[in-house]
Amino acid sequence: MSDLRDDDFYARDRPAHPTLPEDRPRGGKAKSPMKHRGPWAMAALIAAIILLILVGIALFP
Repeated sequence: MSDLRDDDFYARDRPAHPTLPEDRPRGGKAKSPMKHRGPWAMAALIAAIILLILVGIALFP
């Protein structure tokens, strides 16, 4: 048998500095809060959809 230890075996192919920077760092700086549309924008969207349906029904009875 050889007198190679596991550490020696796995160290042969490794570069001098085997640590790599993270490509997707966890944590890090605080992100800005998400900006949501106001409730009026959602109400206007729903009203526009209802109006479109009503106009479609009125034009094509």
